[in-house]
Amino acid sequence: MLAPDLPFARNLWKSSTVLFGLVAVALSPLAALAQETTEKATRLEKLTVTGGAAETIAEDNDTVVPTRNISALKTDTPLVETPRAVSVVTRKELEERGVQDMIQATRYTAGVTTGAFGYDPRFDQIYIRGISTTTDSDFRDGLRQPYMNYGTFTTELYTLDRIEILKGPVSVMYGGASAAGIVNRISKMPLEETHREVELQYGTIGRAQAAFDFGGPAGDGMFYRVVGLARDAETNYDIADDRYLLQPSFTWKPDEATSLTIYGLAQKGETDASPRMFEHDGELLRYSDPDYDHQKVTQYQVGYQFSHEFDNGLTFRQNARASDLDLEARYIDTSSRVIPVVPGDPPRLYTTTAVTDAERAYQIDNQLEAKFDTGAVSHTLLAGLDYTLITSDFGLGFGSVAPANLSNASTPDRSDFSSRDLRQTGVYAQEQAELGNWRAVGGLRYDWVDQTETDKDAGTQNRKDDGALSGQAGLLYLFDNGIAPYVSYGTSFVPSTQKSADGTVLDPTEGEQIEVGVKYQPEGENYSLTAATYRLVESGKPQFIADGTLPLGYYYKSSGENTYKGFELEGRTELDNGISLIAAYTYSHAEITGNVNTALIGNTPSTTPRHTTSLWVNYAVAEDTQLAGLALGAGIRVTSGSFTSDENTDRNPGAAYLDASLSYDFGKRAPQLDGLSLAVSATNLADRRERVCTESYCYYGQGRTVLGSLKYEW
Repeated sequence: MLAPDLPFARNLWKSSTVLFGLVAVALSPLAALAQETTEKATRLEKLTVTGGAAETIAEDNDTVVPTRNISALKTDTPLVETPRAVSVVTRKELEERGVQDMIQATRYTAGVTTGAFGYDPRFDQIYIRGISTTTDSDFRDGLRQPYMNYGTFTTELYTLDRIEILKGPVSVMYGGASAAGIVNRISKMPLEETHREVELQYGTIGRAQAAFDFGGPAGDGMFYRVVGLARDAETNYDIADDRYLLQPSFTWKPDEATSLTIYGLAQKGETDASPRMFEHDGELLRYSDPDYDHQKVTQYQVGYQFSHEFDNGLTFRQNARASDLDLEARYIDTSSRVIPVVPGDPPRLYTTTAVTDAERAYQIDNQLEAKFDTGAVSHTLLAGLDYTLITSDFGLGFGSVAPANLSNASTPDRSDFSSRDLRQTGVYAQEQAELGNWRAVGGLRYDWVDQTETDKDAGTQNRKDDGALSGQAGLLYLFDNGIAPYVSYGTSFVPSTQKSADGTVLDPTEGEQIEVGVKYQPEGENYSLTAATYRLVESGKPQFIADGTLPLGYYYKSSGENTYKGFELEGRTELDNGISLIAAYTYSHAEITGNVNTALIGNTPSTTPRHTTSLWVNYAVAEDTQLAGLALGAGIRVTSGSFTSDENTDRNPGAAYLDASLSYDFGKRAPQLDGLSLAVSATNLADRRERVCTESYCYYGQGRTVLGSLKYEW
């Protein structure tokens, strides 16, 4: 049982009452429309993917109430006809809220929590339904961004068109993916209309950024797009967040049935390798020395998306990408500097740590889609074969330095070298059937995984072969008035690359979920409401071992079994008076239901809040007024307390955060300034910096940030 938190519970009840009161007012047309009946069935029209993701979703990005997705079933399917919980964050929402990274982008979504490790710009720490998606569920354009040892492919938000969040197991479509679901980042790709923009940003703390996005026709049936960005930034706690990138893409459409898009990404960034903080005498201090500490990552990606629609209703699609990542990091433990010096003790030394990680990945996904009818039943049959090859080289080293020599401290030599390679082949099939108002989905997949880990110091090898059968099934009924109740079931499978203390690779992580929900999105209306309840079981998740008795290195153990039960509610609307609302509430009851340490069974997994709720309101002033072009936004995010460890002996406090935005389109009142706009966004207005601990690792939240942006489009 969770320990009572009565003051916070009262505040949460007040916030929730206000939140759902506003939602009820904003979505009041739902109740009336739910009572209406129509003379014939209505159905959201499905669009064919012929020019890649960008063409399919371009119009759907001009609203905060999206109507479709391309991720859940790998076909362009209306959200209201998809029998599972899916949330979509559009480009318009990203710009209205003025968000700058993946964590900010997703935290107004039902079922999503962020900040489990405080402020940490090294990784996109996103949790879905209480389970981390940081390494196992990071997808971009339908392909997983690979992870093997330590380094991850970081995503710059400016390079994306939208974000599609699938909740619950989706291994039947994507192979190795967390039981939580996936976060699929959809990149900016060429559009048929000319688009040009430049943007300058400046804000706290010492953040300066310049970006551009150019694209349009490049000849008969040819289109291009080039996105670039340069950022020099210091953030809270003297943590760097520098980044430079170039993302070109080119599309060739020789006819309406054929499309080939080639794209690339070159990105270089630097932040700190240890953003941990600790408190001493009421002051927050860095665990590491910022002048010594750094994490430098260089990554490249090149790929293509090909599709061809045959005359007989068959469509072939191929999505391929090659990726390369190089990481070099080092940090130093200076936390002992606050311990008083005792005469006669040995001279104090600081421990230094160095990490290198190099990853290369080659991925391809082949899909054949067939659409046909058998009597009154319409079928969309999708068959696929995908292949992934990942190789990596990992180095870890430790050293020491006297405090007096800190300014001259060198990077320690790597003493622990290992290499890994992983090959995963999956074959899958999915059926989407429509009979009247019924929508049914069923799919099966089998994966073969072969991985080898080589200890380059000892000259030994560990080889592990795994295989897994994944499946999903869903049934939905679309009422004529836009109400769509559904039920779904799915399983997941993630091959582990972590090794235990005895040197063997852990067994795969598996997941299973059943979900029941209802969606409401009438055709042609600018509002939607989704409610879902679920039971999700994850077993065998790798858990880092913080044990000083083990040899130096990174070791993991199986976390046993965790069961997550919850309820999610998400509402979106755009009103005619210029007001738009995004509201979300999540209730999560997580329990450790199996563990090698039987004393933990029945406890709540660490850093899993019971309640989270959020509300974002945006108001755009009417165009026929003196303040035309002005838009104001405000948001509140409330999270209840959580436990600092699986032992449930201490708690992280609950908190409420305030965000705001302001923008002005100069062209609304001065046509000669058409295309020029100014935006200011602020996060965590109250500058709350709560400490968040997860299994003995404690971090602090990001403080107040304010950012101004000047953009010109033509």
